[in-house]
Amino acid sequence: MTRPDERFTLASERTFLAWLRTSLGLLAGGIAIVHLVPGFGTGWVRTSLGLALIGLAAAAPIIGLRRWLRVKAALDSGAPMPESRDLWVFAIGIAAVALLAAAVTVLGIQ
Repeated sequence: MTRPDERFTLASERTFLAWLRTSLGLLAGGIAIVHLVPGFGTGWVRTSLGLALIGLAAAAPIIGLRRWLRVKAALDSGAPMPESRDLWVFAIGIAAVALLAAAVTVLGIQ
């Protein structure tokens, strides 16, 4: 078996770190929307959006770690890259939160 190219291994690690940065950003956004934006919708709307962002923040490192381990295994064995179903689910979650925030903003839900 040949050794995987270090560039691909390092790129995979950088991608995992991007998942961690995304998680921190979502966590900060979730906390901020609950505690720092009192004029944004009602309390339950802010709490719902904040908890959704915090939930996505908790999911991001798990998805990133799982993806990194699967890519690492594929690189080590020379197998094809893994499917990206987790990425689709995560992207749909982010889109749902964004659409909810847009609805609150446009409709002025109070």
